[in-house]
Amino acid sequence: MEFLLDYGLFLAKIATVVVAIVAVLVIVKSSGGRQSSAKGELEVTNLTEQHKQTVEQLESHLHDDAFLKARHKADKKSEKEKAKARGKEIKKAAKSGELEAKHEPHLFVLDFHGSIDAKEVAALREEVTAILAVAKPGDEVLLRLETGGGMVHGYGLASSQLDRLKAAGLPLTISVDKVAASGGYMMACIADKIVSAPFAIVGSIGVVAQLPNFNKLLKKHDIEFEQLTAGEYKRTLTMFGENTDKARDKFKQELEETHVLFKDFIREHRPALELDKVATGEHWFGTQAKELGLVDEITTSDDLIVEACKDKTVLAIHYVQKKKLTAKLAGAAAETADSVLLKLASRGQRPIV
Repeated sequence: MEFLLDYGLFLAKIATVVVAIVAVLVIVKSSGGRQSSAKGELEVTNLTEQHKQTVEQLESHLHDDAFLKARHKADKKSEKEKAKARGKEIKKAAKSGELEAKHEPHLFVLDFHGSIDAKEVAALREEVTAILAVAKPGDEVLLRLETGGGMVHGYGLASSQLDRLKAAGLPLTISVDKVAASGGYMMACIADKIVSAPFAIVGSIGVVAQLPNFNKLLKKHDIEFEQLTAGEYKRTLTMFGENTDKARDKFKQELEETHVLFKDFIREHRPALELDKVATGEHWFGTQAKELGLVDEITTSDDLIVEACKDKTVLAIHYVQKKKLTAKLAGAAAETADSVLLKLASRGQRPIV
């Protein structure tokens, strides 16, 4: 009897916790619904200041207090003199009626970590629009690109967003630290300069499509499948019907046509490439890609940013889309599943370094 009482008390506690969690979720969901009109917001991080703070923090452990105080005093004096000189410039310009805001050169840093459907293009278009609204002559853009490609129309739109920067006359550099393959390279070839880490994966200029066919399984279990279309090629290959050689030939023809468009696009933006040599669907490591002309320089995005911090204000631009709690939970679950699948798949992959 005592066991039953303890068990009942345990169940009551569990029920209380579950009810509390459900109540919180309902409240959060309802408040999220009221704020659904907000699309998102732009996050701006000053990487120049961030780098400066990092250096100062490390140097505080390398030098004695006397040296640090003397240098701080000298830096403060230099900044005061610059501010005084700038004040005189402003007064002089104001008297002549030619007052303009002084523009220091900027490097705008964007990140694109692409998925199969290139849904990240929604944020990219907002970031590009924001940059175009404020950019001045002397500014540049660096895109840190990481994607293995995906749907043609999605990556075509992402490439068009980068083309907006080029059309506005903004120098564009694309850095590949890990991978820019297939649709990723379609985006990369828009740039004035492509840089790559030594072991980054680049290339895969090809088109692929694959789908399972369950027709034999359905027949085995006496299940009929019907598909009605208007138009001879409204559907070619199907997952459930019996595929014909004619349908396969048509599907392959469509893939070849897409490949031709892909190659023409790359030829337009990187005319020096020997396309017959690189448009085979193969991929290469960064150093190999440089020899083939797929990239222009072997380095990392970190090196580019640190170098730019010396004479530019480096700003990382990130458009954050607001998500409801349900979407956040779904996203977290998807990321966990992806991580598990990647670990399982990587165990059977070769080569491994």
